[in-house]
Formats: sequence, structure tokens, C-alpha cells
Amino acid sequence: MTKTALGATPFLLGFEQLERMIEQAAKSGTEGYPPFNIEQVSERAYRITLAVAGFAEDDLSITIEDRKLVVRGRHSDRDEDRVYLHRGIAGRQFMKSFVLADGVDVTGARTENGLLHIDLERAVAETVVQTIEITKA
Repeated sequence: MTKTALGATPFLLGFEQLERMIEQAAKSGTEGYPPFNIEQVSERAYRITLAVAGFAEDDLSITIEDRKLVVRGRHSDRDEDRVYLHRGIAGRQFMKSFVLADGVDVTGARTENGLLHIDLERAVAETVVQTIEITKA
């Protein structure tokens, strides 16, 4: 069976990058930790919420790398002197990534009750009409 590439369609010129982004999104974030929600807050606004109980704000970092939103969590070694009889609260480091479309920007991030909220907003696309002059050969 032959795989049909998105860029192989003659009417979708220059969309090879979109195909790579879809493959990249499918590969990233397949691990279930930490659990997260993505919600549409308004017509142009979204919110990603990650459950980061036990992580301090200094343990978390949010970066945008080549249109990819990357959230990392790293526990500091402040629990070295504790002896656990049972440890059911996950405290491992993580990296979660989300591919952002062109025009989607991060507008803010905050922690609240063990949750990390990352707000995103999609810019209003401007309609561009361009007239191409036809010249004689």
C-alpha cells in the first residue's frame, strides 16, 4: 500500500511543512505524564492546562522552539532527606511539547492549585488580495 503524501496533491503547493508538523505532533507528547487538557476559551483563544502538583514555579520552564511550545518540569533535590514508606505522587521530570500553528502566540502562563495554565491566542488572519500582472512574451 502506498502512503499518499499531503504534498503530493497538485492543488496544495508548498504544504510540505504542514505534513512534517503533523508527523512531529503525532510523535511528541505520546507519554501520558503529566496529564493535560486543551480547551477552547473563545473563538480565537485556547488554554493548555497541565497537572503539575508538587512542582514549584522554579521547577517549570516554558519555551517556544521553532513553533513548538515546550513545557519542562524538573524536580529539585529538596526531598533528599525524606524517607518515604509509600510514594504515590509522581515526581519525575517531564517534557511535553505542542506544535503551534502560524499566528498562534502564547499570551501568558500561571500556576493555580497544582495546575499550570498556558493561554494561547490565534491572531485574526488578514485577507490579502493580490493582482498579478500578465505580460506578453
